[in-house]
Amino acid sequence: MEEVNPTLLTQRASALIFYSPYISLHNIISPERQQELFGVGKASRFINESAHNKVFNHKSSQLLFSDLPWDTQFFAIPTYRLLTGLFHEKSPPADRLAAVKAFETQLAASGAYYCFSEVPSEDTVLLQTLTASGWRLVETRLLFYHDNLESFDQERYPVRLAKAEEEAQIAQIAAENRNDFDRFHADPWFGTERADAFLARYAGAAVRGYCDDVLVPDEPGLPLQSFLAISDLKDDAALIGVGLSRVVLTAVGPQNRGWHLKLVSETVHRAREKGDKAVLMTTQATNRAVFRTCEKLGFKLGGSSHILSFHGD
Repeated sequence: MEEVNPTLLTQRASALIFYSPYISLHNIISPERQQELFGVGKASRFINESAHNKVFNHKSSQLLFSDLPWDTQFFAIPTYRLLTGLFHEKSPPADRLAAVKAFETQLAASGAYYCFSEVPSEDTVLLQTLTASGWRLVETRLLFYHDNLESFDQERYPVRLAKAEEEAQIAQIAAENRNDFDRFHADPWFGTERADAFLARYAGAAVRGYCDDVLVPDEPGLPLQSFLAISDLKDDAALIGVGLSRVVLTAVGPQNRGWHLKLVSETVHRAREKGDKAVLMTTQATNRAVFRTCEKLGFKLGGSSHILSFHGD
């Protein structure tokens, strides 16, 4: 079994801490604990945490990546996610580029493939290395968070949980109310039809239990044309020792205009009633409507990241 190089981990520590999704929650989890759980510590445990996790070695560099069975089956092509790259602090850009090129060559040895990576904006070394190798930028994400739940006193709105028999309708809502700037629709490799189908499948899975709750409007006479899926981040919450919630996926049709704010507001109320300490939500840097929701509900900007992808035919 390949091992993650501890020297490279130490040298990359200042960038790896920003891979923590809770980087702005200093009042909840200390930077040292974040580094241990989601930065250097996570990278050091990477190869042991799943049989799908692998390490690619090239001279003084290592690339940590995973094969994704669900995505591979859905898209009918081997699909991978690059977690990060570990490079020697003195390695020149040409050596880092060579490592990524060698990684691409290894993936291509078995035929066509698709690989993507979410890289925090602070990891300029990896961002510059991937773009120099021809990886394309497909999405820029902003992370918002709300960590003042006890004082949240916004107006209440009528919502309920989505019913099992509404799975197909929820899937259709997700597909029909696409965001052209999400990573699936912005990446030409997917194409609109395949991107729509993926979101529909994901939304349906959320209703079936992939997510902890799916909220929909419960207003008399209002057609069902919006939803919001929530994850309670149970594994991370157990590690940190506090309750957390995350908005995973949301879509709003024209007959439910204004319901994005209402569903997010009720998500915060739900978290407050559960005793959670924070609610997180990501969106594209182009999604100004979500920015307005965040401003009205007291969310704060916590970080940014970039989705890059590469494929071999």
